[in-house]
Amino acid sequence: MASSVLIVDDASFMRMMIKDILDKNDFVIVGEAENGKEAVEKYKELKPAFVTMDITMPEMDGIQALKEIQAYDARAKVIMCSAMGQQAMVIEAIQAGAKDFVVKPFQADRVLDAVNKVLC
Repeated sequence: MASSVLIVDDASFMRMMIKDILDKNDFVIVGEAENGKEAVEKYKELKPAFVTMDITMPEMDGIQALKEIQAYDARAKVIMCSAMGQQAMVIEAIQAGAKDFVVKPFQADRVLDAVNKVLC
């Protein structure tokens, strides 16, 4: 059975890029969110196998959303996505429970490596 994913990014273009990569590799996109608050709500509703989460977003950033999702489900599999030069945030995200991170702009191979690592 194909794994389900929730894609979280405030930029629709970035969501589309991730969706395209995952779609072509038989993952099921069960939902999208454009901020951390929406991500937490949709995670609870959809219970995806994993989440791709942007770090910098309005309303609630990805790290806070990650912490709330982890508090709700300690087994949640979240892959953080960040732009170059956000190493401190990436470290904070990993400490908060992120399973991996992918740097923007996305390389399809790197996204798939992260997903496969998280799902194993």
